[in-house]
Amino acid sequence: MTSAARLQALWNHPAGPKTIHFWAPTFKWAITFANIADFSRPAELVSYPQQCAVTATGLIWSRFATQIKPVNYNLLAVNCFMAATGIYQLSRKIKSDMDREKA
Repeated sequence: MTSAARLQALWNHPAGPKTIHFWAPTFKWAITFANIADFSRPAELVSYPQQCAVTATGLIWSRFATQIKPVNYNLLAVNCFMAATGIYQLSRKIKSDMDREKA
């Protein structure tokens, strides 16, 4: 398949750039990137409610993304990354809290 044919297929896909099904998950990447940027913040400043929400959203919508037809791989990818970054932030916060209790 040529490059032009691939671009045409992407453009006309039911979850392609002509639809909200493309743009909503694309903009949702900003949340994931913001969470990645927060990796450099001290773990004491991590919010349990915020990271629980990010993790739950990622897990729930990852499941949903596999059930819709056609499968929206952009939606699946962004939510898997949201869940992963949320879990990482929660683990940092829990470890920090446990270390503080030991001291």
